[in-house]
Amino acid sequence: MYQFNKEYHRFIDLVDKYHPEMFLTMESNSDWEESLRTLEKDYPFQHKVTLENTYGMHFYSKIEIMDAKTHYFVADDIPSIEIHLKTKDGFSFVFFGVHPPPPSPTEEETSKERDGDLLSTAKRVKDFHKPVIVVGDFNNVAWSKSSVLFRKVSHLIDPRIGRSFVSTFHAKYRLLRFPIDLMFHSEDIFIDKLTTLENFGSDHLPVYCEFFIDHHNDAQEERVEKATSEEKAEAEEMIQEGKEEDGNRDTVATE
Repeated sequence: MYQFNKEYHRFIDLVDKYHPEMFLTMESNSDWEESLRTLEKDYPFQHKVTLENTYGMHFYSKIEIMDAKTHYFVADDIPSIEIHLKTKDGFSFVFFGVHPPPPSPTEEETSKERDGDLLSTAKRVKDFHKPVIVVGDFNNVAWSKSSVLFRKVSHLIDPRIGRSFVSTFHAKYRLLRFPIDLMFHSEDIFIDKLTTLENFGSDHLPVYCEFFIDHHNDAQEERVEKATSEEKAEAEEMIQEGKEEDGNRDTVATE
């Protein structure tokens, strides 16, 4: 959302235009939460993590939420959300939203927290016996070492392979734009459409996806890569390093 973006109506207009069954906002604080209340009549199921440190996130759904959890895998101010949903025709699946901190001169000096947070998510979703989607601002590109390790540890598929990059950041600079808002999914989820939408004032472009669940189609099984024992050990080490890293973030972020 870009926490300091005040053009709330532009995002609300985008939701009204595309009518998603569910949507996730990131960097959403109390001002964004208040502005989005107008959408709650159409999205009766919600899970909200309201923070002022640019790591808040809000999930809104027309599909019933059966269970919802907020995880703080490596730091007590960096949430991830786990949402268990069930459609009216009886399909259950899990939506996971992530937003680990980036390594940058203004935030974290190393990528340890980011990588530890992502790999903690990978371990968590690997054991789900339901279709699962993980989406969010990974602050990382899909071909980086930690993203590849995430994919192998989680046993999920990168839908961008064979498609365009779906570059999202920075929204203002078309020729200098990178795909850091990523999505991964289990083999029984099939992607019909994956694209960016119009800029609504954020520094990221929104990502839009259409998908369906098919338990009987095994066409994607060969796309699942699994981590070796060495890669699993490396992931465990990166998770521990992420937990030990002392993030230096303000409780209330300033622009």
